[in-house]
Amino acid sequence: MSISKISNTFKTWIGILPFFLFVLVFLVIPSLNLFVGAFQDSKGNFTFANINLLSDLYVLKSYSVSLQVSLITSLLGGIFGFFVAYAITLGKIPRWMRNVLMTFSGLAANFGGVPLAFAFIATIGHTGFLTALLKQVCYSGVGGVQICPFDIYKNGFNLYSLAGLTLAYLYFQFPLMVLTIAPALEGLKHEWREASENLGANTAQYWWHIALPVLWPSILGSSILLFASAFGAFATAQALTGGSIYLVTILIGQQIRGDVLNNPNEGYALALGMVVIMAVCVTGYTILQRRTARWLKS
Repeated sequence: MSISKISNTFKTWIGILPFFLFVLVFLVIPSLNLFVGAFQDSKGNFTFANINLLSDLYVLKSYSVSLQVSLITSLLGGIFGFFVAYAITLGKIPRWMRNVLMTFSGLAANFGGVPLAFAFIATIGHTGFLTALLKQVCYSGVGGVQICPFDIYKNGFNLYSLAGLTLAYLYFQFPLMVLTIAPALEGLKHEWREASENLGANTAQYWWHIALPVLWPSILGSSILLFASAFGAFATAQALTGGSIYLVTILIGQQIRGDVLNNPNEGYALALGMVVIMAVCVTGYTILQRRTARWLKS
C-alpha cells in the first residue's frame, strides 16, 4: 500500500475516531457495567436475585405504567404528527408556514426534562396563566344556568396525574413524528397519483391501495421511535409529578440513588429490562426504515 493511500485512510479514520470514543465511553462501557451489575450482589458475587426482582408485582406495575404512557403518546402523537406532516408536505399551506412548523418541530422534539415540566406548570398548573385565563370563561350548567368561573381542575383535569403527564409527553412526541414521517411523505411520487387517477381511482382508493401500503413501514417505524422516546423519558415525569407516578425510569433512579432500598444492583437489573425493550424498538425501527427506503427508491 502506498504512502498516499495510508495517509488517506488515516485521515478518514481519524475524523470518526471521536465518534467511536464517545460511543465507547458513554454507551458501550456503561452498558457492560449495567449488564454485569445486574448479576451481582452488593459484595460483587454472582446472583440471579436482582433479575428475579423483575417478577415483583410492584416492578411489573411500574413497567405497565411506562408501557401504557408510551403506547398512548406514540399513538396520539403519531396520528397528530402524521396529519401535520401531511399538511406541510402534500397540503397547500404557504411555504413560510411549512418552514415555521418544521423549525418548531425541530425545537420541540428536543425540548424536554425540567424545562418542559416547568413550562406546563406555568401554563396549566393550579396557578398557570392559561388556568387563570379559563377561569374568566363562563359555561352553561344544568338547566342552562350560567356558571362562572370555568376551573379545569374542578372539572376533572389534573396536570400532575397520568393524563397530565401524557399531555406533556405529547408536546415532544408529535413534533418528532413530523420530523420522521415528513421525508417519507415527500418521497411519494407524483407519477403514482397520476397513474391511479388515469385508471379511475379516487383519492380514498389511492391512499388505501397505494400510498398507505408504501408509507406503512415508515409510519410504524416512526411510532416505534416515539414509543422508545417516551419509554426512556425520566426528567419530565420526575419534575412534573415528583415521582408520584411510578414509571420504571423513576423506580430505577430511586434504587440507584438509594431513596428506597439503596441497592444499585437492583436498579441495574431494572435498567437491563429497559435496555431489552429499547433494543427491540431500535431493531424494529431500523428494519422498517430500510424497507421504506427500498420502496421509495423503486
